[in-house]
Amino acid sequence: MATRLCIKIPAITLSCLPPPPFSSGVVNSYRQQPRRAVLGIGVSFLSQFMNMAAATGNLGAKSFIASARQKGSTVEKVLENVEWPQQFPFKEEDFQRFDESPDTVFYESPRFVTHIDDPAIAALTKYYSEVFPPSNTPGVALLDMCSSWVSHYPKGYKQSRIAGMGLNEEELKRNPVLTEYVVQDLNVNPKLPFEDNTFDVITNVVSVDYITKPIDVFKEMARILKPGGLAIMSFSNRCFWTKAISIWTSTGDSDHVMIVGSYFHYAGGFEPPKAVDISPNPGRTDPMYIVYSRKLAAV
Repeated sequence: MATRLCIKIPAITLSCLPPPPFSSGVVNSYRQQPRRAVLGIGVSFLSQFMNMAAATGNLGAKSFIASARQKGSTVEKVLENVEWPQQFPFKEEDFQRFDESPDTVFYESPRFVTHIDDPAIAALTKYYSEVFPPSNTPGVALLDMCSSWVSHYPKGYKQSRIAGMGLNEEELKRNPVLTEYVVQDLNVNPKLPFEDNTFDVITNVVSVDYITKPIDVFKEMARILKPGGLAIMSFSNRCFWTKAISIWTSTGDSDHVMIVGSYFHYAGGFEPPKAVDISPNPGRTDPMYIVYSRKLAAV
C-alpha cells in the first residue's frame, strides 16, 4: 500500500488529505490552495530552478528566479525580462495527477455548469471583446481548445469558422458559438487535427492546468496558428484537483503564470509570452489571469 507523504515548510502544512467531493452547484470545482500533491514530490518548481542554477551555474536560471520572486511584483510583471534556462526545467512527475484514470471516463457525463463565477466570466468576455477580430470578418477562424457547452465569447460574436475541441460531445453540441467540434483527449493524442496556418485565435479557458503534454500541445498550437495569430490561455484558482497536474496544485497564481509562460517559450515559434491580470474584484470574487502570445510572423 502506497504511503502518503506530507511535506512541511515553515509556517505551512501541506494537505495530505484527498479533496472533498465536487459540488454539483454552479461552480463544479473548488478554490485551489497552493499545496504539493500526494505524489510525494518534495520541492516546488521554483526550487527546482534554484537547484538547477546551483548545479550548473546557469545564470539564466538565477535570473528566472529573481524575476519570479521580485518583491512587490504583480502577476502582470512575472513574465517581464525573463532569462529562461536553456532546457525545459520540469520533470515527468510534475505532470502526474492524483487521478491517472482515463480523462474520457472523468468527463464522460456532461457538466452544464460554469467553473468560474459570474464576475470572472464577465471579465474574460470583456477581454475577448477587446482582442478578438471583429465579428463576421471574412477568412477569420478561431479554435476554442478544451471547450465545453459555453466558450464565454462576446454575446452575438460570430465567424464563419469557430471550432471547438473537448472531451464531452454533449457539452460541445450545446455550445452555440461553435460551427464545428472535435472530441479528443489531448493527454492521449496531443496532435491537433487541423491544417497548418489555419486559425487566427486559439482560446483555452481554465483548462491549461490539466494538460500533461503541454510542450507537444503548444507546438501544435504554433503549427495551426496563422503567422501573427493569437493564443490566449486563461485560468483562475479553481480546478478539479484530482485531474490537475502536480506542478499546478503545488504552486500559486504567480507561479502558474510562469508555468504557462514556459510552455510558450519552450514550444518555440511564439513571441515572448505576456501576462494580464483581469481579476474583476481582487480578494472578493474569483481571480482571472491571462497568459498570451502570438505566433512569430513568417520570416
